[in-house]
Amino acid sequence: MKLRLELLGVVLVAAMVVGCASSNPDVIARGDAQRMAQVQDGTVLSVRTVTVDGSQSGVGAAVGGVVGAIGGYGGSGVQREAQVLGVLAGVAGAAAGNAIERMSTREEAVEILVQLKNGERRAVVQAKGAEVFAAGEPVIIVTTGSKVRVSKAPKQ
Repeated sequence: MKLRLELLGVVLVAAMVVGCASSNPDVIARGDAQRMAQVQDGTVLSVRTVTVDGSQSGVGAAVGGVVGAIGGYGGSGVQREAQVLGVLAGVAGAAAGNAIERMSTREEAVEILVQLKNGERRAVVQAKGAEVFAAGEPVIIVTTGSKVRVSKAPKQ
């Protein structure tokens, strides 16, 4: 019973770690703070909802495999059966852990097509944040290093 509680704890911690990553445009990474960013003015041409596929870092598969193997191994009192069950449950746990990680890191986003003042067009995909964009709205594109986000233009 104690072993199963420990396994449950490992699974919960892994799920929380996987779920901590954020691409929300309203959350700025610590490394991007106090850095100069390039700002371009533009106008929204169109906005559409998209889904950003979840990540498969291997953490979910590893945790699922370990939990499955330990759980399967404890499923029989006969040594040989326990080993076979451990291997089979480990494989099933790895597949399930991978699927859970992918589904838990999937997020809804928007693709914003922007016309810049110089006539060029840019498409930016970003997670849904507090701002809602509509065609014809003035926006700014903020570029920090290789990261880009769209924000509503400040009122003048």
